[in-house]
Amino acid sequence: METQYHKWYSPSLNRDMELKVYGHAGRPMLYIPCQDGRFYDFENFHMADTWSPWIDSGKLMVFSIDTMDKETWSDKYGDPRRRIERHEAWNRYIIEEVAPFIHGVVNERNGWSGTPGIMAFGSSLGATHAVNLYFRWPQIFDRLLALSGIYTAEYGFGSYMDDLVYLNSPVHYMANLPADHPYITMYNQRKAVICVGQGPWEQPDSTRQLHGILDWKGIYAWVDYWGYDCAHDWDWWYKQVVYFAPYLLDMG
Repeated sequence: METQYHKWYSPSLNRDMELKVYGHAGRPMLYIPCQDGRFYDFENFHMADTWSPWIDSGKLMVFSIDTMDKETWSDKYGDPRRRIERHEAWNRYIIEEVAPFIHGVVNERNGWSGTPGIMAFGSSLGATHAVNLYFRWPQIFDRLLALSGIYTAEYGFGSYMDDLVYLNSPVHYMANLPADHPYITMYNQRKAVICVGQGPWEQPDSTRQLHGILDWKGIYAWVDYWGYDCAHDWDWWYKQVVYFAPYLLDMG
């Protein structure tokens, strides 16, 4: 498997940021690590092995980035406004820096042009962030795989709410999406998978809440509830990747 390491100073975050690329060709996927995770978790926790059939065959290129969770969602005793501003800066880093970088790499490798759609993928808090990116920026993200996430900002910010927390809480802003919003058509032209188990350490309630909102708005997504044996753990996420990847990587 071909890999590349990249590091640059991020104007959005005022610090150096690292990422790693896996693969030589194919559609792009942004991997967001679990809570407090680093860019190398995709490899260290064996997700690279799980995705290897699609990476090695040139169907997929994975771009694994760093989180900022320790300064944002995990810093429960920090000032909430400062924390959400820092998280929103991380979103800008992805949209304004990482996404153009991804487009440049995959266009060069595949002989493409333009701004090809990116799949957002994450588990646990990584799924929370992936869902937020997919619903806020459908012009950039055309695929979603979210495993075992929580889709309300209450997880990181409790009862605190302001304009930026609202924009990072899908169950809040999706509930208020106007029925004629053009994003609804865009969502329905894309492919989204949101999956959660009902076993140990899983928290399916916010998935059910988001599922109900999507149905109400006429937005299609494959929302899948696995059984009471399905735990919030890597072994189950590997199985879910293998199960859903063929659907998401179908170019049709």
